[in-house]
Amino acid sequence: MTETHSKSRQHAERAFGDIQTQFFAKNNAVEELESEVERRDAKTYRLREARLAKELAARTSATSALLARRAKTR
Repeated sequence: MTETHSKSRQHAERAFGDIQTQFFAKNNAVEELESEVERRDAKTYRLREARLAKELAARTSATSALLARRAKTR
């Protein structure tokens, strides 16, 4: 059964379809941006943790070296 709609109905259906397409395209763009932000935040967190671990190791090493020098001079 084939339905024929008036020209105004066909025009409205087409316009609605275009708006829907734009809406879904915007949603996809927003999702992509959000996932990019999440990836960037995760990378920043990993790099910060690595930097803090490296700084702690350097401080521990420097402290050990300083204590060893002090022990030798006494």
